[in-house]
Amino acid sequence: MKSIVFLLFALIISSCGTKVQREYMMEPCPENVKPSAAKLKKELNTKGFQIFDYVDQKTGDTVLMQQYFIAFLKKGPNRSQTKTEADSLQALHLAHLGNMYEKGFADISGPFGDDGDIRGITIYNVPTLQMADSLAHLDPMVQSGRLEIELHPWWAGKGFPLR
Repeated sequence: MKSIVFLLFALIISSCGTKVQREYMMEPCPENVKPSAAKLKKELNTKGFQIFDYVDQKTGDTVLMQQYFIAFLKKGPNRSQTKTEADSLQALHLAHLGNMYEKGFADISGPFGDDGDIRGITIYNVPTLQMADSLAHLDPMVQSGRLEIELHPWWAGKGFPLR
């Protein structure tokens, strides 16, 4: 008798449970969807960027080329700072470059691995040479004269990653 009551109780409890219906989204998340070349081209034109496109003969894809500005950070005329001053300038320099990256003005920055006159580069993702020059000259290392800037327009495929 106890087992019959227990069995009935278990059946009642299990039949009262709510069914969970699961839905699966089979489409990519919106943030992972790349905008069309036409939409990206229009957006960049609106913001004042210099661009052109071409069709890749192998893939048939439209490749959008954008003008960036590459800043060569070169040894400047004033390199007589003490170690403490140079370390402080380096911290401010790295903070400046991090800020440029966070705000979307610079796509990549880094030092060279040798001890030559060209110390590093920053690639600015801005519409004009004047804007890149202005941002590069805000760097505390440049303002102190420890580094100087040599800036050049540079073309690359929009959205292409480093390999």
